[in-house]
Amino acid sequence: MPHPIEFLFDVGSPTAYLAWHRLKDVAARTGAALVPVPILLGGVFKATGGSPPGMIAAKGRWMNEDMARWAARDGRALVMNPFFPVNTLALMRILAGLQGDERFDAATDTLFAGMWNQGRNMADAEVLAATLTEAGHDAGALLALAQSPEAKQRLIANTEGAVARGVFGAPTCFVNGQMHFGQDRIDWVEAAAVG
Repeated sequence: MPHPIEFLFDVGSPTAYLAWHRLKDVAARTGAALVPVPILLGGVFKATGGSPPGMIAAKGRWMNEDMARWAARDGRALVMNPFFPVNTLALMRILAGLQGDERFDAATDTLFAGMWNQGRNMADAEVLAATLTEAGHDAGALLALAQSPEAKQRLIANTEGAVARGVFGAPTCFVNGQMHFGQDRIDWVEAAAVG
């Protein structure tokens, strides 16, 4: 029986976008349960003293090239968002509110697509609502969910729990108690899941 794969992520991370799609393929291929956990990457950075990798110009240029290579290898479209970095608080509250709900995967796909396929300013409430509506979601209900005390508290708890486990960035996966950071570690995640 494969081990579950916990996937801690923020849709504001292009590497989390690449990992999300690769992990869905891993789960389908191996039968491992994929357990997504929405976190607020800005909260993780604040708690750990971290910062986005792109804050270092040379590293940012290299990462953009590297992500493009990974996306091409996987046949995945990747558009670098012209509004990056985007405040993802509302988006991640939506997903925290949907955690465990059957709508979660579709909403996650939609939010990732808005960020990394369509290059939209997802921090703009009107753009977010339009993106959700175009994909067939009830935007009003999801935006209201983002304002619920339950969604807000779950996102805080998820983020604080991640930091307590040693998370310093996203995407981060846990398999059988072992932490794997980065979308370029998905092969190791898969091996741990079936090992």
